[in-house]
Order: sequence, then structure tokens, then C-alpha cells
Amino acid sequence: MEYRQLGASGLQVPVLSFGTATFGGSNEFFKAWGSTQVEEATRLVNLCLDAGVNLFDTADIYSDGLSEEILGKALAGLRDKVIISSKATFPMGKGPNDQGSSRFHLIKACEDSLKRLNTDYIDIYHMHGFD
Repeated sequence: MEYRQLGASGLQVPVLSFGTATFGGSNEFFKAWGSTQVEEATRLVNLCLDAGVNLFDTADIYSDGLSEEILGKALAGLRDKVIISSKATFPMGKGPNDQGSSRFHLIKACEDSLKRLNTDYIDIYHMHGFD
């Protein structure tokens, strides 16, 4: 696998990453994309790692957070071997601060993602949209 420097981050990332929007399928929108569960997700993660792909991308909105939970379980025991990318912006609740790019929402969204991913850090955290 070819790796490249990611800007000034210090990270070397593979030219290919693995997206996890198909993990979960907990609502009609994401079910149409797929409904990959933990066992299959673990198999896919291992296939990626065998091929040198160690960057896994997810988002809080994917299956209402279930994608992050499944990815966290699939990566159990592998955290030091992978790069996790996640995103936030879209609504994760009905309250006025449950969406957007405010400091309040992004900190809460990141904290919630950390819990779902069962990790204490996310390597790349970025905006999934804009207000």
C-alpha cells in the first residue's frame, strides 16, 4: 500500500481508506446502503489491514451512531494499528444544539463519538457539512 503525508498532521495515511456508512443500517436511509453487523465488519477490517489499508472513516450520523459502535467493536485490540476518521455536523437529536458547527455541538459530538468508538482519541475529526 502506498502511504502519503496528511498535510502538516504528521500522519502517514494510505491512499485508500475504508468507509463505514454501510455499518448498521438502523434506519431506512442507511439500510438502503447496507446493514453490516459486527461479525462481517470485523472480517472487512481484517481484509483491509491485510491489504495495508489502516484508515477507517465513519461519522456520528451513520445509522444514528451505530456505525461508530460497530467499528469500535470491529477494531477491538487494534487501536494502535489503525487511524480513525470521524465527522460531525448533522442533527443527532431534536434540540437546537444537537446539530451544526457550534463549539458546544462539536465538543459533545466528539465526546459521544469517542464513547461509541470505545476509544480515547480520534485521529482525524472533521466537519461533515456546514451551517
